[in-house]
Amino acid sequence: MARIARKPTAKTQAQGLRAKRGPRPAGRVAILVATRKGAWLYHGDAARKTWRVDGPHFLGHIVSHLVLDPRDGRTLLAATKTGHLGPTVFRSTDLGRNWKETARPPAFARVAGSEKGRAVDHTFWLTPAHANEPNVWYAGTSPQGLFRSEDGGVTWEPFSSVNDDPQYRTWMGTVQDGTPDGPKMHSIIVDPRDPKHLYFGMSGGGVHESVNGGRTWTPILKGLEVVEGFDASTPSFHDPHCIRMCPSNPDRLYQQNHCGIYRLDRPADTWLRIGKSMPKRVGDIGFPMVLHPSDADTAWVFPMDGSTVWPRVSVEGVPCAYVTRNGGKSWQRLDSGLPRSQAWWTVKRQAMTADAHDPVGLYFGTTSGELWMSREEGNRWACIARHLPEIYAVETAELR
Repeated sequence: MARIARKPTAKTQAQGLRAKRGPRPAGRVAILVATRKGAWLYHGDAARKTWRVDGPHFLGHIVSHLVLDPRDGRTLLAATKTGHLGPTVFRSTDLGRNWKETARPPAFARVAGSEKGRAVDHTFWLTPAHANEPNVWYAGTSPQGLFRSEDGGVTWEPFSSVNDDPQYRTWMGTVQDGTPDGPKMHSIIVDPRDPKHLYFGMSGGGVHESVNGGRTWTPILKGLEVVEGFDASTPSFHDPHCIRMCPSNPDRLYQQNHCGIYRLDRPADTWLRIGKSMPKRVGDIGFPMVLHPSDADTAWVFPMDGSTVWPRVSVEGVPCAYVTRNGGKSWQRLDSGLPRSQAWWTVKRQAMTADAHDPVGLYFGTTSGELWMSREEGNRWACIARHLPEIYAVETAELR
């Protein structure tokens, strides 16, 4: 398996930069909320205590992801779908005051002859590319496909060989497999040190890495468990829910998987199941994963009931987050302010995130349409919006 030559680690580099520059002051936070029936933006004051709501945008559209481009601080992309118009991407260059539909949304290449081709059901995941590629974006779709835009999201083309590679097509499965609304290409990650170093997750289909800008990909499956009775050596049976790269140490990845919580420290290629130290009554099954912006040992998860029929609700109807501050050796329950009973909702894989303040702010949206936040790294939660549609994704944007 190919390896990347690394000199000083990103962690020591980041520590050196912080020592030279001092702490970076955080700006105002906006919360970007994508739901089953539209999108909302919540603009916070400097203290993150009051919020001004802007929305709905795209009322009636399924909005899978809403993301601000951190490279210019003003461009928003929204992955949307309506029942009669199909999937598309909208773009705003003025923080959502005006929107324009993309000229060419992600679409699979046409198939010649009588062979039946694939059609994008919805664009699921949006990722801005490297800082040195200011107009480049990546998108993941359902059915699973990988796409790239080089003009700021105006036009999209299939990227790399994975969409049509016979082996990857086998691993991707079909729309009838597993995930209720179709398998997803997600967790598209760009190494901040190298734009050619990429990761993505396939649900199902496993975790994959490229070190040459997408020309070739290698599965990273060692150490990951699969559902009992299936072959762990076959990528098709692996279902990563969410993969995150540590902002302070890009050599460390965390993963919330269908079968547990894991950590990977490169250049190793074997995942460590750190969820085994979670309380057995709660388990280590869930969808979202959130990492501390400056501490690679700190991560948050939101467990759900992963019992026999996968009800996809909070465990025992009592929702909570858990945090590790030692890389997964131990976990602490964070439920202050959350409902104590009869709260049968959960949090989807894109619907929990953090800001860059000190202390870190945490935000999550629920399947029952509530938006929660903590200004204290999860030690106390408060509900800042109710009665929204089912929340699919929550992102933060730093505004200056």
